[in-house]
Amino acid sequence: MAKAKTDDAAKAEQGAAAGAQTEAASAESPLGYEQARDELIEVVRSLEAGGTTLEESLALWERGEELAKVCRRWLDGARARLDAALAESTGAAGDGGERA
Repeated sequence: MAKAKTDDAAKAEQGAAAGAQTEAASAESPLGYEQARDELIEVVRSLEAGGTTLEESLALWERGEELAKVCRRWLDGARARLDAALAESTGAAGDGGERA
C-alpha cells in the first residue's frame, strides 16, 4: 500500500513538472491557432479515451483550458479584424455616395 502511494506521488510530481514545462514552452513561443486547436483535439481525445490517473486527467484538463483560451484569443482577434474591415468598407461606400 505504501508503494502505491509512492507511485501516485511520483506520478503527481511528473504531471506537475510536465505542466510547468508546458506553461514555460507556451510563454516562450506562442501557439498559432491551428497548433492550439490541434493540440486541444488531442487533449480531448486523451480525456475521452480514459485510462489516465486523476492527476493526469487534471493536468490534461488544465492544458485543454489553456489551449481553449489561446484559440478564443485568436478567434476574437480575427473577429475584430473582420469587423474593422467591414466597418471600413461600409464607411468608404457611404462616403462615396454622399459626394456624388
